[in-house]
Amino acid sequence: MAKDGRAGVVVREGPWTFVFLLAYIGAAIYFISVSNGTFWAVALALLQAIIWPVYVVYHVLLSIGA
Repeated sequence: MAKDGRAGVVVREGPWTFVFLLAYIGAAIYFISVSNGTFWAVALALLQAIIWPVYVVYHVLLSIGA
């Protein structure tokens, strides 16, 4: 407990945040590299980099017949 009587909270989410950041950067590089380079194509590529895990889960569920 702290000196003023409050309990401290330790948050240990740093390693996972770093892994997710690396995954986003990698996905952004991939999607930008396959785009045609226009502004809207790059903007769409950055949005795709955010939601690519949704596509993965969807196709995994399709493949297992769920």
